[in-house]
Amino acid sequence: MKWCHVPVAGHALLCVADASGSIELLRLVGSENTYTLQPFSTFALDKHCLALSLDWSTGKTGSSDSRGKLHLIRVNEAGPRLHDVATWQAHHFEAWIAAFNYWQTEIVYSGGDDGLLKGWDTRTPGTSVFTSKRHSMGVCSIQSSPHRENILATGSYDEHVLLWDTRNMKQPFADMPVQGGVWRLKWHPFHYHLLLAACMHNGFKIFNCRKAIEEKQESYTVSVSQTLPNSLVYGADWSWLYFRRLPQTQQSFCLGSFPCSDPEAGTTEVCNQKVVGQSPAPSSDHLADNDGEGRTRLQRGGKPRSSFQLLTENSKSSGQLHTVGSKISDDDPRLEGANSDSTLLATCSFYDHVLRLWKWQNS
Repeated sequence: MKWCHVPVAGHALLCVADASGSIELLRLVGSENTYTLQPFSTFALDKHCLALSLDWSTGKTGSSDSRGKLHLIRVNEAGPRLHDVATWQAHHFEAWIAAFNYWQTEIVYSGGDDGLLKGWDTRTPGTSVFTSKRHSMGVCSIQSSPHRENILATGSYDEHVLLWDTRNMKQPFADMPVQGGVWRLKWHPFHYHLLLAACMHNGFKIFNCRKAIEEKQESYTVSVSQTLPNSLVYGADWSWLYFRRLPQTQQSFCLGSFPCSDPEAGTTEVCNQKVVGQSPAPSSDHLADNDGEGRTRLQRGGKPRSSFQLLTENSKSSGQLHTVGSKISDDDPRLEGANSDSTLLATCSFYDHVLRLWKWQNS
C-alpha cells in the first residue's frame, strides 16, 4: 500500500493492492482529534490473480499482478474513482513490482519472476521501451530516486542491488551484493544518497551511495547491516518525521515533496502489479557498534555505544505497539530543511510476524 504524493480532491489518499486481486482506494478523513480511513473506490483486476504491487505517479496509479500483467488505473478527482486506462501482458510469470519514473511520469518500470526488468511508455502501453536481463533471477523491487533525476534502484532474488542511469539502461553503474533476496528498496525521504534495502534472510542494509551517484562509478559503503535470525525481512521504510526541530520559517508539511507534477489537470493515476510470495525474523535489544570501517553493526544487550537502536518491536501476539518516547517535530520536513542526524525506520518480517521500529543516529 502507498500514499498518493499529493492531496486529491482535498484528501490524502491511500491505495492498497491485495491478495484478492483488488485495488482499493481509501481517503483519510479527520474530525477533531480522530482520523479514519474510509473506503472510497475499488477496482477488480483479473479473476484468480493476486495484486502484487502498486505505485503512484502524481497523476497515475499503476499496478502489477500474479499473471504478469500491468494495469494503468486513473483516479478522477471529481469522484474520485478508479478507472482502467490500459492493461497489458508484461512478464511471462508473476509481475512482482511496478514503479513510476517520478521525473517522467509517463514512464513506468516493471520487474518479473522471469528475471526481466522492463520499461514502458504509458502513452503506448504494451510495447516495451527496453528489456534488461542484467538481473539473473526474479526482479522484485524498483524505486526511482525522488531527489536525483535519472537515478533508478532495482533489487532481485539474485541478491544484488543495481543502480542505473535511466538515460542508459544497458548496464548499471553500480552493483551492490547484499547476500539476500532484495524484496524492498526505499530511498531516504531527505538524504539523496541513502538507500534502505530489505534483504529477506539477510536482514536489512542502509547503503551510502553518494560517490556512486555523483561520480557514476561503482563506489559505495554500507552504513548499517543488520541481520535478524530466524526471520525474513520483507518490508522496510523510512519515517518522514524529524527528531530535531527545523527552522521556524518552514511552517507546513509539503505533501508534494516528490518532484512529480500533475501530467493532466484534474486526474490522478496509479500503476499496480500482482505478485506471489512472502518472508521472516528475530528479537529485541539490538544496539549499534561501529566496526571502524564506516559501517554500523548491531549487537544484543549492553548499553548503546554508537548510532543505532531498536526502539520497539511488536509481534502478532503482543497486543499493541508502544509509542516511542522521543518528541517528534511538527515542522515542515521539506527536502531543503533536512539537516537532522536522527532517523526513524521500520522493518517487518516473516516467520516471527514482527514489526520493529529503529532509531538511527547518522553521525
